[in-house]
Amino acid sequence: MPASVKSADIESIVSRDIRGNHWLAIGFALSCFVPVILAWDGTRQLAALAVKNDTYSHIPLIPLVSVFLIYTSRQSIFSSVQRARSRGLLLALPGAVSLLLSQSNILKFSSANRPTFLVCGFVFIWMGLFAAFFGKAAFRAARFPLLFLVFAIPIPEPALSNLIWLLQAGSANAAAAIYRLIGVPFIRDGFVFGLPGVTIRVAEECSGIRSALALFITTVLAAHLWLKSKVSTFALWALVLPVAVVKNGMRIVTLSCLAAYVDPSFLYGRLHRYGGLPFFLLDLVMMGAAFKLAIHHERRSAKTVLVSS
Repeated sequence: MPASVKSADIESIVSRDIRGNHWLAIGFALSCFVPVILAWDGTRQLAALAVKNDTYSHIPLIPLVSVFLIYTSRQSIFSSVQRARSRGLLLALPGAVSLLLSQSNILKFSSANRPTFLVCGFVFIWMGLFAAFFGKAAFRAARFPLLFLVFAIPIPEPALSNLIWLLQAGSANAAAAIYRLIGVPFIRDGFVFGLPGVTIRVAEECSGIRSALALFITTVLAAHLWLKSKVSTFALWALVLPVAVVKNGMRIVTLSCLAAYVDPSFLYGRLHRYGGLPFFLLDLVMMGAAFKLAIHHERRSAKTVLVSS
């Protein structure tokens, strides 16, 4: 057979494969809406929470990030596509159970945990659909974007309350340490601080839970994109909590000192209500410095290996 004919045949096969993958992608995307529609009442309530409650505001963004990650790595992820219905069913089954629990509340769990079961159901069903449509190899290649969807699942009670308490306690301890460092006199009783002329309490709303979650999600994503060492990755993950606590302590000290020595209205003014973003940028600066050190360490280690070999 002439070479030109062989080349034409190969191009035809590749073209059919690409078109086939496009149809699979469309079928997968449409299938992902099925559980959302079936649980429409819960979906509407979750959307309302995402708009009104900052604790849930990140949920719609997580699937978009996962889709973007899959799209940017589409050539490697979909290089070998074959369906795996049994594997997909095994993943989708617990998702269907979780979705059923969110709708029927057979276990009589707290209404605050309904979004947790709902989104957990969506995530497992979407993972199962991905495996069913694209197969084991594609699922393995896309494991990070798929596992990233877990961040969309709201933290259930009582785990959320315990995490908030941990951040409250850490922030209060950090604030006390900063007061001592800068020489501000204070009296402390648990989460309550007495400063000259003002008394403040580190409430649940002041725990910094939302910025801590945002920082952790950002760190996990950045580590996946820019780091290769698992040791460096886990070290940066572990660094998120102390960085968030120190930042929140600095925010408490800044607002309380301004209220004590400048104007008490700082405790409920614009800086208190909208000051989260500037202090979150401080989080990013501290984590950015840690990332720079980690990347520098990885490059030095790589050079050392090359020289020794």
